[in-house]
Amino acid sequence: MGIDQIQYIFSGLSLGSILILVALGLSIIYGLAGIINMSHGEFMMIGAYTTYCIQQLFILYLPQAWLDMAFFISLPLSFMVAGLFGLIIERLIIRHLYSRPLESLLATWGISLILIQIARNLFGDLTAVKAPAVLSGGLQIAEGLMLPYNRLFIMALTVAVFICVYFLFQKTRLGIKIRAVTQNRNMSACVGISTKKIDMITFMIGSGLAGIAGCAITLIGNVVPNMGQTYIVDSFLVVVSGGVGKLAGCVVSGLGIGIFSKIFEVNFEAVYGKALVLIFIIIFLQYRPKGLFPDKGRADE
Repeated sequence: MGIDQIQYIFSGLSLGSILILVALGLSIIYGLAGIINMSHGEFMMIGAYTTYCIQQLFILYLPQAWLDMAFFISLPLSFMVAGLFGLIIERLIIRHLYSRPLESLLATWGISLILIQIARNLFGDLTAVKAPAVLSGGLQIAEGLMLPYNRLFIMALTVAVFICVYFLFQKTRLGIKIRAVTQNRNMSACVGISTKKIDMITFMIGSGLAGIAGCAITLIGNVVPNMGQTYIVDSFLVVVSGGVGKLAGCVVSGLGIGIFSKIFEVNFEAVYGKALVLIFIIIFLQYRPKGLFPDKGRADE
């Protein structure tokens, strides 16, 4: 395998890592409540602007030597701020739209446009976050092959977030309740689980995960009001092809879409490359309409 091929695969893995971060929350929300959340990308945007604001506060009020800490402090704050916005929107709007996919699609699309315009009015059309010095440069593997530290950090962050989410859903009491509501909402309510509370917490967690993704993306790109729309379609492709609500499906399909997208972009133009990925996913879903990891009922077992 040549250096160019390794570089393409690495770029695909870093893109796939970002898609996994964004799609994890999207998959959790859709799997639980049947909400097609078109505003999910804007929670990512909120996380990115949280990172920008924290860095500006460090520049204004703290010594220059502390500036590198701004990004790492922004990671948990991005989760909390995006989660708080998600909680507010869920309480005001989303809770009336559960299991109503068409209405939720239209409503969340409207929320998306509103959030984009608010961000444009507050911050303008283009801002940027300075990456920490520790994440500048890269790891020299061979002559002509260097792996940037910022993308390696994004991959490591994705692994850490996935482990935390897996532990939450598989090993905690809250995770058991969330999975119970996802599988059978009425029966969960009958055994005393507050489904409305679970809906609220889950939407907040999913939105917060998008906020972490937004914070991570500031390492490799500018912060713009419509940045979330760049990733929302690919994130839905990850969720659908991996299996709705399946964490493992998000990982496999996210990495696959990321790698194939980069390979196709090299051999074809970017637009045609994305079209080819979409065509392959459409063909795949003809044979596996429930994705890579479909739900199994008793009959399947």
